[in-house]
Amino acid sequence: MVRRHRGGTPQGELHGGRSNEREQPVSDATTPVAALKAAIRAFAAARGWEPYHSPKNLAMALASETGELCEVFRWLTPEESRAAANDAALRTAIADELADVANIVLLLSEHTGIDLSEAIRAKMVKNAIKYPAPASGEVGTGGQP
Repeated sequence: MVRRHRGGTPQGELHGGRSNEREQPVSDATTPVAALKAAIRAFAAARGWEPYHSPKNLAMALASETGELCEVFRWLTPEESRAAANDAALRTAIADELADVANIVLLLSEHTGIDLSEAIRAKMVKNAIKYPAPASGEVGTGGQP
């Protein structure tokens, strides 16, 4: 059983456990994956959740959280879905669910010993072979948009 938790990882845990409302926000451009993994690992450890974080449970939780992210976009047209992040309430919902998905991906990476950065790099190499970029001037028609 994976215990539900909302709100992702508190910002203070990305700063060595210090929680201060005046802290500077973290960003993708300056936050290493290792820092995110350490923060989510500490968050789970502080709550005693490790026994529930088997790869099977985390994969199932990932599917559930992905479904919650899909709910935000359900019934929107493609154009509405592209504009959804411009609406404050929808942007918050998207960010919350995206954070839940990312947190579980990071935990799954931790609990399987898979280096996420290397796995992404290796998969991009495979995808470049499977889906080559179109020649200059051609419109992409590969098997995946």
